[in-house]
Amino acid sequence: MSRILVIDDEKSIRNTLREILEYEKYQVDDAPDGTEGIRMIKENKYDVILCDIKMPRMDGMEVLNLAIGITDTPIIMISGHGTIDTAVEAIKTGAYDYIAKPLDLNRLLVTLRNALARTVLLDETRQLRQKVGASYTMIGESQAMQQIHQMIAKVAPTEARVLITGENGTGKELVARHLHAISHRSHGPFVEVNCAAIPAELIESNLFGHEKGSFTSAFKQHKGDFEQANGGTLFLDEIGDMSLSAQSKVLRALQENKITRVGGEKEIIVDVRVIAATNKNIREEIKNKTFREDLYHRLSVIIIDVPPLSQRVDDIPLLVDHFIQEYCQSIGRAPKEVTPEAMNELKTLSWTGNIRELKNVVERLVILSEGQITQDDVKRYTI
Repeated sequence: MSRILVIDDEKSIRNTLREILEYEKYQVDDAPDGTEGIRMIKENKYDVILCDIKMPRMDGMEVLNLAIGITDTPIIMISGHGTIDTAVEAIKTGAYDYIAKPLDLNRLLVTLRNALARTVLLDETRQLRQKVGASYTMIGESQAMQQIHQMIAKVAPTEARVLITGENGTGKELVARHLHAISHRSHGPFVEVNCAAIPAELIESNLFGHEKGSFTSAFKQHKGDFEQANGGTLFLDEIGDMSLSAQSKVLRALQENKITRVGGEKEIIVDVRVIAATNKNIREEIKNKTFREDLYHRLSVIIIDVPPLSQRVDDIPLLVDHFIQEYCQSIGRAPKEVTPEAMNELKTLSWTGNIRELKNVVERLVILSEGQITQDDVKRYTI
């Protein structure tokens, strides 16, 4: 049942609204003034708040200013003394809507339903973000992981560009996402580009966009990844596979904070933090003339090297437990236990595919093992 708070100094208005809203199956609380209303907002979770503007002690606009710093619940302002200017001010301040007295019952109920729909959407978005955040959690307490966490904590609040190095499957994307999540750009977009997966002839169009008619299949204008990441973070994964032509344009974008779409002439200003990653030895690529040294120096203000799983064996029990919990939850099955002998066996394996390989093995063990995951299961299913 949706819970609504009514803040109004007129008892007759509060009683009327309570009667109407309870008839519509809403749960209703009320407050006789703004001070009491703020106290109730701090102590309770409401789905919608109805607030009068003209009240003693604390008027509705003061309530609105305080409330939006406490909650993201939609606030509908109501008043019998309002003007267009008052309504505009309320909306600009952060009110969901403004309704004049005497209240039009149909309008009130429609506005309430719309505000409740917004609350549901916000809750769903919040839950989705939590799920997404959980899926990108960095697991590990080894010394190597502690050093990475410390580095991220220092670097994330800055605008410094970061180059993340490490073998395939070590979790370079997790480091990039964690950097973004605790930076001041966290509310902006995180745009990931796999440079190895995009054909060389399309990489520039993907990164910088293109104008309609700039090439055969360009049927409409397209905004590239730099524009889409504006205000946020652009993650260039496997940048060691980027063509030299695209590298030169990326270098210019980093130098000038401007890009030009393929087939276009207009310069577009972009505000993007670039994080790059590679599994290649970039210094060797520079020697081989396949990677620009000036771009390397632009990207590698900070270098974070993610160690292979073989160098953080102590993290394997934590990772195994995390993957079991995650996978069993996704299939609606109770988590399986791993015997100490099985865990020790997992620690002895080489894990050339690193964490990605470990995750696949854990899922295989959950599916194929009977009861507990035993040492025999590990030997049988990790060949």
